[in-house]
Amino acid sequence: MPSREARKYLYDIAEAAKYIAQFTAGRTYEEYHADPMLRSAVERQFEIIGEALNQLLRQEPALQKRISNAPLIIAFRNRLIHGYADVSDEVVWGIVEGYLPVLAGEVKALLAEDE
Repeated sequence: MPSREARKYLYDIAEAAKYIAQFTAGRTYEEYHADPMLRSAVERQFEIIGEALNQLLRQEPALQKRISNAPLIIAFRNRLIHGYADVSDEVVWGIVEGYLPVLAGEVKALLAEDE
């Protein structure tokens, strides 16, 4: 059972994932690529996800086994922050479509454990 502090980070991850899903619902890659405000909003939420996950795993390292690709998610956050000039819109969109739903499901399951 995650601690209260860990639950806060899980909640932050869940909220950011929800926002990304809302921002991109019904959108195509072409629309994403052409809209700098949308790209900025999505990237910001990914930054929040990566930082919250980093803090979560510092508090409860055992949870890494329950979150697929946790190190890659944190590395992606670091790339967004520090290597922003080299971020590929295609990569971000691929993560939105392929990996974000998995993360959202895993985090939802962790949050549901206490309910």
